[in-house]
Amino acid sequence: MKAAIVFEKGGIPQYADFPDPEVSSENEQLISVKAASIKHLDRARASGTHYSTENEEHQPKLIGSDGVGLLENGEKVYFFSKKGTVAEKAVADKKFIVPIPDGLDFSTAAALPNAVMGSAMGLKFKTKLKPGETVLINGATGITGKVAIQVAKLSGAKKVIVTGRNQEVLDSLYDLGADEAVSLQLNDEDFKQKIKEIHAENPIDVVLDYIWGHSVELLLSALKGDGNFSHKTRLVSVGGMSGDTIQLSSQILRGTDIQISGSGLGSWSPEEFKLLLTEIIPEMFQVAADGNLKIDTEIVHLKDIETVWEDEINSRKRLVILI
Repeated sequence: MKAAIVFEKGGIPQYADFPDPEVSSENEQLISVKAASIKHLDRARASGTHYSTENEEHQPKLIGSDGVGLLENGEKVYFFSKKGTVAEKAVADKKFIVPIPDGLDFSTAAALPNAVMGSAMGLKFKTKLKPGETVLINGATGITGKVAIQVAKLSGAKKVIVTGRNQEVLDSLYDLGADEAVSLQLNDEDFKQKIKEIHAENPIDVVLDYIWGHSVELLLSALKGDGNFSHKTRLVSVGGMSGDTIQLSSQILRGTDIQISGSGLGSWSPEEFKLLLTEIIPEMFQVAADGNLKIDTEIVHLKDIETVWEDEINSRKRLVILI
């Protein structure tokens, strides 16, 4: 079969022949793959820099962590597999296969799940978002941030505040459900003051963060208590696009009712991951099929994988490989 293969660590995936996968147990199913999306996770795993690959021995391998396609009976499905997915065929454990509803195209179905993982898992399991709460999404102009706005509103958030650097994109987020936008281009003091004003008028219950780094330092400083009782805020880190570390004053932790946690591979329980596949993704698929959840995609054919791998794909669109 044809597939996207990494032959050496750090190498560019090649469009080449690879042995057909074989079903090795009654718990697995063969899938004819129709599309697979490429995420930061896939690029990092392919290069061997992601924490989930630390103990892997390098050998020629397929790229991709999930995909969509057809079962042998013709049923449309989404699937997750650690054996690679950007190929004409794949094998997946039945536990990691999700039906795709009628009315949802393959490219959208391939693009959505990772963004749903990066938004719904944090909101549902880490912050335990309740209807009527206020959410701040830090770094909302990217693919997952845009989906997070919609998921927060679908989950009953009363108000969604967004931050970002690109003013044009930031302004467009109102169309997705954002209620207030704060530019990360503001100087530090103006940014902190704006967040303080918002928090004083409408206390922020949840911060969903995609960029970490200096902006989170500013947010924590703005939320810092003054010795009186403070509003409880739950901050969840989902990404680190602006840096992997921050400086955190112990006074913020002692003087503020704040909970800091992370959401990503390794932080979810088996039960939570099961709910992702059996409830959350199916629900979001249906919402998308009904036209109430949107994600932008850039579509490329499998044979062109080498060309696009190092191209600057629009950061606000999900790259989808058609197979």
